[in-house]
Amino acid sequence: MKISKELKTGIIAIIAITVLIWGYNFLKKQNIFEKERIYYTTFNNVQGLGNSSKVTLNGLQIGNILDINFDKKKKGTFIVKFNITKDITFSKNSIAKIIPPTISGMGSAELAIIPDFNGDPAKNGTYLPGQVAPGLMDTLSKKIDPLNQRLNSVLENTDKLLVNLNNTLEPNTQQNIKSAIANLNTTLNHFKNISKNFDALSLENKTKFNSILANADATSKSMATITGKMEKANLTKNLQSSMVKLDASLKSFNSILSKVDKGEGSIGMLLKDKKLYNNLEKASKEMEELLREMKLHPKRFVHFSLFGKKDKGYQKENTNQ
Repeated sequence: MKISKELKTGIIAIIAITVLIWGYNFLKKQNIFEKERIYYTTFNNVQGLGNSSKVTLNGLQIGNILDINFDKKKKGTFIVKFNITKDITFSKNSIAKIIPPTISGMGSAELAIIPDFNGDPAKNGTYLPGQVAPGLMDTLSKKIDPLNQRLNSVLENTDKLLVNLNNTLEPNTQQNIKSAIANLNTTLNHFKNISKNFDALSLENKTKFNSILANADATSKSMATITGKMEKANLTKNLQSSMVKLDASLKSFNSILSKVDKGEGSIGMLLKDKKLYNNLEKASKEMEELLREMKLHPKRFVHFSLFGKKDKGYQKENTNQ
């Protein structure tokens, strides 16, 4: 059986058309061999969304954007047509949200399905409610705007404060402030001159300072040498031994003083016994009177008789002469 050229041409044409259609859909990221469902949503601003942009659900790509056109019934509104190629079911209450590109511009906008599994399932051709997620720039703008307003308010208040301060200061006060600043500059110049003079003085006496430091170093070394010799001569040990003996002597003396204070021993009894003290004082006075009588009237106590005269006895002399 021979195949005519016309039949061969027709078969080749059919194959070519099929490949062309498949290639076109492949370039649009569609698979003609998979069952797909078509959905729609509307936006006032597509935020950079374009044909063939991804359609995702929880980060997983489940379809692509097929077409974006103006809504002829509502001016300023875009109708976005997209497909779902994955076998997933969600309700018609689900939301189609545009995720804007990143701040770096490296990414692209995409359409994210926020699924809702309660209610009637979304059938082929259903319009899902659309939302636009705030971009990073919008978020930053919302946070920066209040700060910018506060900053402007602070700058305005600062400007008012400076104006009021300038108006408050009288010409005399302003002149005094200028004078104070001038005096401060003069004082700083004086300090600068003093510093220069001190530097010059330090340079002039550098040799003397070095000599003094050298002498101090030599003295320190001499002291160290003397200390070493004292240690070698055991003077330190002898001094420690003397201190120990002195400490023992002081302890013994303290012990004696303690006993005397308590009235122990002869000295303690003499110091502490008031009766003994009074007796000694009385005996001392009587001894003093006896010595005075012996000096004034020796005949009363010593009598010599070479011729055997009898003692006439004691006769009181008249002392009123």
